[in-house]
Amino acid sequence: MNIYTRKGDTGKTSLIGASVHKDHIRVEAYGTVDELNSVVGQAIVTLNEKEDRDIIEDLSRIQHELFDIGGDLANVQENANFQTEEAYIDHLEKRIDEYWSQAPSINAFILPGGDKTSAALHQCRTVCRRAERRVASLMDEEALHPPILKYLNRLSDLFFASARAINARRGIEDVTYQPGK
Repeated sequence: MNIYTRKGDTGKTSLIGASVHKDHIRVEAYGTVDELNSVVGQAIVTLNEKEDRDIIEDLSRIQHELFDIGGDLANVQENANFQTEEAYIDHLEKRIDEYWSQAPSINAFILPGGDKTSAALHQCRTVCRRAERRVASLMDEEALHPPILKYLNRLSDLFFASARAINARRGIEDVTYQPGK
């Protein structure tokens, strides 16, 4: 089987249950989720396999959940069987609380940086926020499976909390925003 199908050569792509132009808002939404999955993979390879086993496991799980979300976003069939579950969100909230407890309290805005893994997790956060915006735009036009947007919103919080936890674990202070600098 070839990797190329030539079906997209006319500027269209297939969804589950329809065909749309490649620049359709739905394709933008699941494409950005796919991009997020890639940067999560990049973040994973920067982690220390012994010290950060919990974050590696969480991010690996998240990659599978993002694939579920991408599939759900690509599915326009009536009576679709969606994969994204509220339980995904509950798990994220537990992990956010755990990572948040590992970092010192803050009273300033945090800039991406510190440890290289922390910076990679901040990149995940910003791509996640963009995916969330794309999904919100799609929701303005079409009904979507409700847990998807909620999951992405919570996921960006997890990236922020885990980025701060990584800096704390490494004994590196978060980079704080200082106005006018």
